[in-house]
Amino acid sequence: MILRTQGKTIPPYFLVPALLAGAGVLLPLLYLVLRAFEADPQALAELVFRERNLHLLANTLLLALGVMGGATLLALPLAWLTTQSDLRGKRWLALLLILPLAIPGYVGAFALLGASGPNGLIHALTGISWPRPSGYWGALGVLVLFNYPYLFLNLRAALLGLDPSLEEAARSLGYRGPEVFFKVVLPQLRPALYAGWLLVGLHVLGDFGVVSLMRFETFSYAIYLQYTASFDRVYAAWLSLMLLVLTVGLLMGEARLLRGLSFSRVGLGSARARQATPLGLWRWPALGLVALSLGAALIVPSSTILYWVFRWPGDYHRGLEGIAQSFLHSAQASAPAALLASLLALPLAYLGVRFPSAFSRTLERTAYLGYTVPPLAFALALIFFSLRAVPFLYQTLALLVLAYSLHFLAEAIGPIRSALYQASPRLEEAARSLGYSPLGAFVRASLPLIQRGVLSSMALVFLSSVKELPLTFLLAPVGFDTLATRIWGYTAEAMFAEAAPYALLIAFFSALFVGLLLTQEKRA
Repeated sequence: MILRTQGKTIPPYFLVPALLAGAGVLLPLLYLVLRAFEADPQALAELVFRERNLHLLANTLLLALGVMGGATLLALPLAWLTTQSDLRGKRWLALLLILPLAIPGYVGAFALLGASGPNGLIHALTGISWPRPSGYWGALGVLVLFNYPYLFLNLRAALLGLDPSLEEAARSLGYRGPEVFFKVVLPQLRPALYAGWLLVGLHVLGDFGVVSLMRFETFSYAIYLQYTASFDRVYAAWLSLMLLVLTVGLLMGEARLLRGLSFSRVGLGSARARQATPLGLWRWPALGLVALSLGAALIVPSSTILYWVFRWPGDYHRGLEGIAQSFLHSAQASAPAALLASLLALPLAYLGVRFPSAFSRTLERTAYLGYTVPPLAFALALIFFSLRAVPFLYQTLALLVLAYSLHFLAEAIGPIRSALYQASPRLEEAARSLGYSPLGAFVRASLPLIQRGVLSSMALVFLSSVKELPLTFLLAPVGFDTLATRIWGYTAEAMFAEAAPYALLIAFFSALFVGLLLTQEKRA
């Protein structure tokens, strides 16, 4: 296969794997569509226009909008406090406020459920039986607490990049305090808000663990129930397509809102250094907001996990065997997935950097499509594809590994692409002038320079796979319990002491993810 772009021939050993990766993402989704349209027209109309679908749509949209709004009310003042106020220790506070990313949503739900109710942490400390969160408000609270850092990171970066001369000009025109913020600062934060809302919205639409533990029916939870408790897989396929339409709508909405926005400086010179805004009497309410956020998203979950770990019942030896087996299962699926995802991401990133064109951009966006598709919908698509095309893969470890690698392929591309931008193409040209083949020149000249990026991509995919719950539920072999599925299973039965050690391990691995993220940011 020969393909040329910008006068250069794309090597087949990069082109073929890139095409396979794109096909791996698109083919299951195609089979999902075909499966959905298998019903006859009358049954199809009944499936699509069921009253229950409107209920699920309302629940899903209300939850997504509620979480985006709640995350904004929390992340925006926290981002402002850690960038523009005279609060002490702002950099350390910012680090602590990012750490809730180290706790997956279903672990956060376990922690809040374990802290409340009879025999919970709150009852043990105060004697008060705090009611357990459930339903819409329970799901909303958990998802806000453990997703607001995505918005916080975007807003904080935008606030650090603002030019204070714009605010000074507004004050010189007579604007004061809140007027300056709402008329000058907030409009410039729109790109950061849209990007953060997109990330939060995608996580809410794809969430399964939190909504299932809180017993709140959204499309994701309904897909799982329909697939596991019914033989009507066509309806499950339609629920997946409806959820996919919501995801595409969110992506298109974000792109439309960003169209035509420009907030770059047009004057000469550099931006002035910002003077910290004194908080005055607002210092104590500000510290209270920070303490409330850290207490609810970090202190309560970590304390609850440790509280239930020390109340672990039964035989410790047998319990440790179960934990070790679940950890081994998680590693057996996650390690090969990390390797495969990096191998598939390498040609995609190489084509995008060394052969930029509409073709290479389309292939790369296809990989990102696999990441934006809600996990349960993607899992169902793979099930339909495997049953039709490769039935011997159904409910095997190989299918689970493939699902992990395709779903997290976008995470693997980023670090490799960044490393390739830093590796000069002239080194490969020099190697080829010395007689090496194109592949040999890449292996000798560029591969050693991008090893750190490859390892980072493998680490990201490994840790994301360890935390993944929906894909594991639908695709894992029978009896293949991982850390994530054990947490969900025990928590769903209110067996908090049994779930606590697994939650502790997941939180540890997730903390490694955040540490890796911050390390890469510091190097950059």
